[in-house]
Amino acid sequence: MKARALLILSVPLFASACQMLSKDGGMDAVSTFAKAELKAEVAAVRTEEDARLTRSRIDELIARPLAADGAVEIALLNNRGLQAAFNDLFVAEAQALEQSLPPNPTFSIARLVSRPEIEIERLIVVNVLALATLPIRSDIARERFRAAQMRAAEAVARLSAETRRAYYRAVGAQQTVNLLAQSQAAALATAQLTRRLGETGAINKLDQAREQVFFAELTGQLATARQRARSERERLARLMGLWGGDLDFRLPGALPALPRQAESLPLIEQEAIRRRVDLQIARLELIALAKSLGLTRATRFINMLEIGGQFDSIREREHGERFSRTGFEVEITIPIWDFGEARTREAEQTYLAALNRLADKAVTIRSEARDAYRSYRATHTVARHYFGEVLPLRRIISEELLLRYNAMQIDVFELLAEIRQRIASHVAAIEAQRDFWLAEADMRAALIGGGAA
Repeated sequence: MKARALLILSVPLFASACQMLSKDGGMDAVSTFAKAELKAEVAAVRTEEDARLTRSRIDELIARPLAADGAVEIALLNNRGLQAAFNDLFVAEAQALEQSLPPNPTFSIARLVSRPEIEIERLIVVNVLALATLPIRSDIARERFRAAQMRAAEAVARLSAETRRAYYRAVGAQQTVNLLAQSQAAALATAQLTRRLGETGAINKLDQAREQVFFAELTGQLATARQRARSERERLARLMGLWGGDLDFRLPGALPALPRQAESLPLIEQEAIRRRVDLQIARLELIALAKSLGLTRATRFINMLEIGGQFDSIREREHGERFSRTGFEVEITIPIWDFGEARTREAEQTYLAALNRLADKAVTIRSEARDAYRSYRATHTVARHYFGEVLPLRRIISEELLLRYNAMQIDVFELLAEIRQRIASHVAAIEAQRDFWLAEADMRAALIGGGAA
């Protein structure tokens, strides 16, 4: 009867603790983060219909020249590493559900036969301590699942930042290739003209070698730039998860134009502390550890308490008489040698270590935010200087030297020296423009998370 009463009293607890796996596996928090912080859509591809819709959207984006946002969208939809992170989130939800459920009761039955009698013993055992601590264990499981959701969101932020950086590097590298290819064509025409003049004796061998080395050096620079552009393009393709026929995606011929004014973010430290997803993960883990520490302290002396109901049926063979007996059994661990000091010390130090890591992360995040913002402002100033001062002056110098060369006031070698300097200035301007957009991506990552460059 006592065993039956225990079962009846346990039914409401079992019913209240029963939970169901969500339909989206916790992706609602990840989608909310992506929309709010990245202005992008994410999706876990779990069915054939999901795969078909994703493929349709990727085909639509690849059909036109890719912008940075389009490359990020393809990566968030098609990168299999990110999909694996979503699978880990689904596993974390299943683990959280398991940890928040009450322990299953143990039922055993035994049949004992001797000469005078037959005894059937039935026993059901329930871990009472596990039932008593179920609410706090459920809270700990929920906090850890929230941390798992934030880790999936962090994976989204990291992939977005890496894809954006790879996009700007790929476009900048291709823009440099285009510039050097145009310069090589002009250098080739000059080299051919010099060779014909050398054949006629109009110029000496030294002047002819000077012309030839300019073309040769430019050819080497172009080969190096092409290899770098191919590598940057491959890196971008890897992040977007593209292969086969999808590798023919098109990139624009030049980087986006510079904004007139850099953004002003005087409170970037506070914004980073509020929005950084890795800091939110550390906070959630600290909350879970704090609750786990309280549970460890509460169960320091008693970590196992089981109550079992027992019902025995006995039948005598000779007379056929039957009788039964009922009772209960209590099993408890007696702390003779282990008073829980080691478990408590371990839980305390684990909590304090997490607390110190959280404080250290906050200091690091503030520093990263300051450094990223200074780099963003500085690269904007440098890039604007190249496009507003250096390149216009180079254009004026080139035009004036060309006029003097046509008037036979200077020789061709002075003109070639200016061409070398003009090419170097244009390459430096492209690199400065690329560095600004990379710094802009780094600043966004410093604000919301995703890893430094």
